[in-house]
Amino acid sequence: MSYVAETMSNLAAQTGFAFLKPGNFIMIVVALIFLYLAIAKQYEPLLLVPISFGMLLVNLYPDIMAEGGLLHYFYLLDEWSILPSLIFLGVGALTDFGPLIANPKSFLLGAAAQFGIYSAYFLAILLGFNGKAAAAISIIGGADGPTSIFLAGKLGQTDLMGPIAVAAYSYMALVPIIQPPIMKALTTKEERQIKMEQLRPVSKTEKILFPIVVTIVVCLVLPTTAPLVGMLMLGNLFRECGVVRQLSETASNALMYIVVILLGTSVGATTSAEAFLNVSTIKIVILGLVAFAVGTASGVIFGKIMCKLTGGKVNPLIGSAGVSAVPMAARVSQKVGAEEDPTNFLLMHAMGPNVAGVIGTAVAAGTFMAVFGV
Repeated sequence: MSYVAETMSNLAAQTGFAFLKPGNFIMIVVALIFLYLAIAKQYEPLLLVPISFGMLLVNLYPDIMAEGGLLHYFYLLDEWSILPSLIFLGVGALTDFGPLIANPKSFLLGAAAQFGIYSAYFLAILLGFNGKAAAAISIIGGADGPTSIFLAGKLGQTDLMGPIAVAAYSYMALVPIIQPPIMKALTTKEERQIKMEQLRPVSKTEKILFPIVVTIVVCLVLPTTAPLVGMLMLGNLFRECGVVRQLSETASNALMYIVVILLGTSVGATTSAEAFLNVSTIKIVILGLVAFAVGTASGVIFGKIMCKLTGGKVNPLIGSAGVSAVPMAARVSQKVGAEEDPTNFLLMHAMGPNVAGVIGTAVAAGTFMAVFGV
């Protein structure tokens, strides 16, 4: 009889219930909510499904992130900056830089949206974070998950990488919810109805030269950005040169989706109850939201300035796309504009600031790395 009792006790000790604490149940509920938003509401399911499932796994079985656990090795690829760089390769292969080339003024809108990053940096310091932690947290304002992970790793903020990455990817997925109220509050109905002139055609030569020139200029000024900007531009060169179709298709499809699975699940798995349910995480989530909101607002405000300077030729809504969430932010600019006038097509105009935002966020990360001597 004692043998049976001992056997049953051992079995009970090996079940998941033996490991679960109240905090784990909270995180499991959060994971299920994220899965609902991803599947039922279709809020960026390619990001939220793997992230929320990783969150679910680590709170059901914490050892999956311990050394020797499956997701531990996925996470090492984040720490080593491999997965974020490969994501940028895929983004470059997927993205048409033509709108930015056709309208170089879009760089200014992308730059303006980075104000959210720098404002969050100083606010984080006021809240008690050290300089490196504040820099890693502030990049959330660019709504750029890979860059947030990349910078946190380079600055040695691995303890904060989980909350930072989850916040960044969550805000990327929630762009359609967060941005429209800010955009509408800062613009008038007449401004939202502005129709912009059709962009000029961009030659193949321009599209080939652009990633080469940007790589040379940016990497000479900020060499630390080479892993991100270099991979972004390499992917775009694959797309535009026309002689490596197989590489372009692999980078933008198979490789991209494999990396999203590995990165998403490993990011989600950093959200164990012990690591996530604390005051620092709450501060990071709030700072990220403030940074993203300020970045969106800054882009729209600068869009209004450009609208005035050009005599009403620029729709301020495209300024909101200056954050780095490609192409979600550009789609939101199109959606909000179309709500006022269904015949107004802003998507391609918004893609210019959107691509500029990707480059701008990478440059901001490189600037922080240079400041801290990394």
